[in-house]
Amino acid sequence: MVNKGLRPGAAKLMVYALLVLWACTTILPLLWVLLNSFKTSDEILMQSFALPHQFNFTNYWKLGEYGNINIVKGFANSLIISGSVVLGVSLFGGLAAFILARFKFGLKPYFNYLFVICMLLPQFAVIIPNFVIIEKLGLNGTYLSVILPQIAGNLSFAIMMMTGFMASLPGELEEAAVMDGAAIWKIFYRITLPLSLPIFATVSIMVFLWSYNELLLPLVYLPIRDMQPISVLLSLVSNAYGTDYGAMMAAIAISILPLLVLYIFSQETVIKGLTAGAVKG
Repeated sequence: MVNKGLRPGAAKLMVYALLVLWACTTILPLLWVLLNSFKTSDEILMQSFALPHQFNFTNYWKLGEYGNINIVKGFANSLIISGSVVLGVSLFGGLAAFILARFKFGLKPYFNYLFVICMLLPQFAVIIPNFVIIEKLGLNGTYLSVILPQIAGNLSFAIMMMTGFMASLPGELEEAAVMDGAAIWKIFYRITLPLSLPIFATVSIMVFLWSYNELLLPLVYLPIRDMQPISVLLSLVSNAYGTDYGAMMAAIAISILPLLVLYIFSQETVIKGLTAGAVKG
């Protein structure tokens, strides 16, 4: 019987061609923003897709001229908020995932449905009850007013990811630890936690990226300019330089640079964490 399908070499070439095209849809916009950040507004309008006549850093200096904006302080606030969110999600998500993956109880199947429902709820649907709770707790205007809702919002994703990974780990190691008299907490941080570091790293990176890009919650809960993260400050730059496209491009380039560096150095970790739990160990 004649195989009428594509040859393996041709099929592989087609896959690589599609991947290159897909990569171009991501890389080219980043290059376009970066190159335009060195142009004047007139040059951007007239020659948007051309190389700059000269690499001028004037647009980046303009960002410091807007009196209420401190880019360095904004980055520090973003690191404080996003780092705290990552720690909270990793701690509570890891403990919940360990229980769901390693223990059997009657309500266990319903937790999965609950997590899916929580992931489907849009942020705008819970902003009012969140605001009422934050106001009653007296946390408005503090970092916790942004950190706690983000931890709660990312827990469902983290628990589902970690549960699937931990469930794929071999149970013989835990059984041996139980036979040696190890307590449940010791089993978690001595056996399960070290084996689950890939999924912890993957979840932490993804949660950090989402928290870093969060705009709604800081706008609602952090009216103090010195406490606002970089996402809010860059929105102010957009309003201040609405017609200065060069300054806007420079602000966008500054905001995406940390995320780009983080992704370049962590992409293998993310892929490993997403695929390691796919095969039952």
